[in-house]
Amino acid sequence: MKKLIIPILAFLFAVPAMAQNRIPDITLKDLNGNAIKVSEVADSGKIVVINFWATWCGPCLKELTNINDVIEEWKEKYNIEFIAVSIDDSRTTQKVKPFVEAKNWVGYKILLDVASDLKRAMNVLDPPYTFVYDQKGNLYYSHPGYQEGAEIELEEKIAELAKLNK
Repeated sequence: MKKLIIPILAFLFAVPAMAQNRIPDITLKDLNGNAIKVSEVADSGKIVVINFWATWCGPCLKELTNINDVIEEWKEKYNIEFIAVSIDDSRTTQKVKPFVEAKNWVGYKILLDVASDLKRAMNVLDPPYTFVYDQKGNLYYSHPGYQEGAEIELEEKIAELAKLNK
């Protein structure tokens, strides 16, 4: 019995870890209702940053606002795509578009994960959660939570990755 339990436990822990190594093949809707296959963003040849957030999450809003201040500069400097995935549920998802417009978050590709499909596939428990993928869609860096100044570390990781792939 013990010989059977160890491989099963190893498999159970390995599967979630593997799920994060590549951008999942999941389709979400953008703010205009268009279907976007998240994995196709990885085919752009750009560094991809995926950030999970919600309108009710204070740290999320601080993080996205702080990154928004430098997002255009980073896009130009590092050839990067920013995806902000709202995990607001069906009760609050209608608030997302006016919220994003009021914040003037024009540099982000905003996607809605109402059913939490991407959140589950990427093993995100709570927002904010940030993932950085290389130009081939491989996970390079991830970071749960947010503390003031975390965007400095994020830029360092993005710069490292950009330098590696020149």
